[in-house]
Amino acid sequence: MTSDPLLALRPWESPEVTSWGRLPMNAVDRRPGALPLDGDWRFQLLSAPDAPVGGDWGSSYVPGVWTMQGTDDLPQYTNVRMPFPDFPPGSPDANPTGVYEREVDVPTDWAGRRIVLQVGAAESVLLVHVDGKPAGLSKDSHLAAEFDLTDLVRPGERSVLRLTVVKWSDASHIEDQDQWWHGGITRSVLLYATEPLHLADVTVRARQNGELRIDCQVRDTRGALPAGWYVSGELEDRLLTQDREFDRVNIEDDRVSDFLGEARLHATVPEVRTWNAETPELYDLTVRLHHSDGTVADTSYHRVGFRDVEIVGRDLLVNGERVYIRGVNRHDFHPLTGRAVSYEDMRADLVLLKRFGFNAIRTSHYPNDPTLYDLADELGFYVVDEADIESHDHAHEIADDPRYLNAFVDRVSRMVLRDKNHPSIIIWSLGNESDYGANHDAAAGWVRRHDPTRPLQYEGAAKLDWAATDDASDIACPMYAPLEDCVAHALSGRQTKPLIQCEYSHAMGNSNGTLADHWAAIESTPGLQGGFIWEFWDHGILQRVSDGRPVGRAGAGLYDNGVAAPGHRWAYGGDFGETIHDGAFIADGVVFPDRTPKPSLYEHREIAAPVRIEAFKHEGIVLGNHQHFRGLDWLSGTWELALADGRTLTAPAALPDLRPGETAAVPLPFEVPRDGGEVWLTLRVTVAEEQPWAPAGTEVCVPQIRLRGPAERADTVVDRPVEVDGEGLLIHPLLTVAPTLSLWRAPTDNDELGGMALRWRTWGLDSLVRKVVSVREDGGRVTVVAEYAGTTGVVRHRQVLTPVEGGVRIDEEAELPAEFDDVARVGSVFETVPGLDLLDWFGQGPWESYPDRGAGAPVGHHSLPVDELFTPYLRPQESGGRHGVRRFTLSAPDATGLAVELDAPRQVSVTRHRAADLTAVTHHDELVPRAGCVVHLDAAHRGLGTASCGPDTFPEYRIAAGVHHWSWTLRVL
Repeated sequence: MTSDPLLALRPWESPEVTSWGRLPMNAVDRRPGALPLDGDWRFQLLSAPDAPVGGDWGSSYVPGVWTMQGTDDLPQYTNVRMPFPDFPPGSPDANPTGVYEREVDVPTDWAGRRIVLQVGAAESVLLVHVDGKPAGLSKDSHLAAEFDLTDLVRPGERSVLRLTVVKWSDASHIEDQDQWWHGGITRSVLLYATEPLHLADVTVRARQNGELRIDCQVRDTRGALPAGWYVSGELEDRLLTQDREFDRVNIEDDRVSDFLGEARLHATVPEVRTWNAETPELYDLTVRLHHSDGTVADTSYHRVGFRDVEIVGRDLLVNGERVYIRGVNRHDFHPLTGRAVSYEDMRADLVLLKRFGFNAIRTSHYPNDPTLYDLADELGFYVVDEADIESHDHAHEIADDPRYLNAFVDRVSRMVLRDKNHPSIIIWSLGNESDYGANHDAAAGWVRRHDPTRPLQYEGAAKLDWAATDDASDIACPMYAPLEDCVAHALSGRQTKPLIQCEYSHAMGNSNGTLADHWAAIESTPGLQGGFIWEFWDHGILQRVSDGRPVGRAGAGLYDNGVAAPGHRWAYGGDFGETIHDGAFIADGVVFPDRTPKPSLYEHREIAAPVRIEAFKHEGIVLGNHQHFRGLDWLSGTWELALADGRTLTAPAALPDLRPGETAAVPLPFEVPRDGGEVWLTLRVTVAEEQPWAPAGTEVCVPQIRLRGPAERADTVVDRPVEVDGEGLLIHPLLTVAPTLSLWRAPTDNDELGGMALRWRTWGLDSLVRKVVSVREDGGRVTVVAEYAGTTGVVRHRQVLTPVEGGVRIDEEAELPAEFDDVARVGSVFETVPGLDLLDWFGQGPWESYPDRGAGAPVGHHSLPVDELFTPYLRPQESGGRHGVRRFTLSAPDATGLAVELDAPRQVSVTRHRAADLTAVTHHDELVPRAGCVVHLDAAHRGLGTASCGPDTFPEYRIAAGVHHWSWTLRVL
């Protein structure tokens, strides 16, 4: 039996206990003047929370997670499943518990002041002791906990502060989020002091019309409030005076309250500069609490944005404008420090998102670090602030469990109390994937009463009926709803609220197919207003291959462009020896673990382009402003004209003066040649003047339009034999493997989890057996008929090799049997000699692109080293393709090599890996690049879709059975 009252509570198995001794959450800014306690702390890891603390101390850095700092308790990834078998509210007996300890020298000049400890975040139960005496406990892994230490410390003396963090608890069952499980103190720890008379809370409401209301709560730790206190404010250079009638609050029996004071400041700002995500105007606000003699007792600083959020009918409006939500889900994550992220990390996240056209963030699935909201206010993002509630594995049972009622309301209310003054937050979220029950309704009721200025959303409440009006969600916010269902709902006449998907395009591996199709439907269908891609990061942890341990904070510089340094790799579920895990499902972001953009980000950038080419008409090029609030004066442009003969012409572009939603025609900047094949016009749009998120010259978008189609292709047949071997395979001096039929690709994550790869393997597409049927020569032409036998069907393939001027034309035909409906690809594959290391092509690029993900890759003349064409998705898979390629060359440094011209725009990939190489390994450190190039020319290539979690690609991007034709010409440079 323990004598420690905190341990006696056994809070790790008591869901009714959310805190003890913890101060109420508030929005007062306490960072200025605080004593930071970050750095190395004494540390030891216990086997259980009630295990005795020993004398053998190591060290651990705060903020940080012990799972990344050399302990034997390593990261573990699960999605839905809990990592232990105990049912709620139980936790396992083997329960890692970190004990952090350090001395604190309390400043002498804090004598007579109120002294408060703030722990930014701890996973999942925090126990606080000072000099061995209990100070308090807290749950909720992603919000700060504050404790009054005034009676436990002595200014001018040294105290021993101990923070005990219990990893598993009843709270873990409502923190069952799709992320790594860690343990530790993940946000900063600080000590601050105030006078006994202090600001207990500040609530700022700033309206679009310039109305400003500031409500302050005042308390005094000595008991009764002193007479004559008052509050003042300053908004930039405008002084705000207190509305005196609000300086005391009446309680039910009309007696004046002596322990809680309330004051209101009110003003109207003329010609106010409003806040929105495009022009995030902020005002500096200082709130001061005064003693009766005018001296300042307490101060709080805020940045205020004047804006309104409302739902009118089925539209979400910001400042009266219907805005598209171009969002992404974001976790606090770093590949070296886990869930501990710095200011620099968060700013880099948001700067990157801003540059790629995102305007919204959902803080999946918990309140993020407070700094993120400051940055969102400053840089301009609409934020869905989400409570730390996800009970995925036991969702149905917990949603109505009264033992968890307090936890639900506590987590939601504390989030709102902390974050309510941020203009960037336009929606509150009750959590994620926790079914729907009375606990949600209770939390929703609290929010609606406390903050009627913002709507609420919760996917679990809205999923049974998007049109329901009596649930806890003001927004229909489904997950991965089929696009046709969303459009049908918007056209049904039943829609009652905005439809904004909280997750709609799953970015796992080579993914985000049909993103442009989704946005074409969203922008053309009233009632659809956008959504949030899942998600921002690939959560790969940098791991040493030699011992399988996380590299930790010392790993900076051991990765570049998405690739880990030799001897290291990006770890995902199962790589730390855990038996319960969900594999690479943690690698589902639009950026790699080092924040290198994936190709899908360029797709999003074009879809979100602020200026677009609407049409090509006789009067010129029609441009449109697709922003909500801003003109085009912050942008500049350059015209590019790509000609089929290999030339690219450029000219400066003068962007018209357009208000949001307007269009205008501008003169065509070039005289287009009368002949010569395809012509493409591109407007390369850049930042004209430095923005907070981008220096001048940063590329914003590259809208494009085709001005003329391709010329008819013609080859001159020559009288020369084509050389083939006894199997009818082409013999060529630059090829080490002759062109053969390919129907298989290294399965993407979507292919594997969506079931397509299993079907293809069942058909035997990964191991087709080629059998020659006939080889017939007719003059110099050779016709080869072969059968490729799978497990369940046979593909008949015909190749006609014709000698032409400078090379050989290969006309191909493949007849897929009915059972081979919806294969991965139909095309040719061959391999080259070593040394051909540079690819030049005319087609989409320079980024990787596929049939259902190509908007971000404009048609033009592109050139890249072969080694830069491959995309290193965390689990090796099909990658590096370029869609719409018309022709290409592979050359050596002396400009020798081969050239390929295609009969139509085709899917082409050139890498160092066979599909079988990629399929056979689980990490990139296992891959051995081939010396030559592996080249795929696809008559048809299946779209990517998002079937690892979301919908599959659309029917028009799938490959039907039947006869497929393609033709290409191979020449020597």
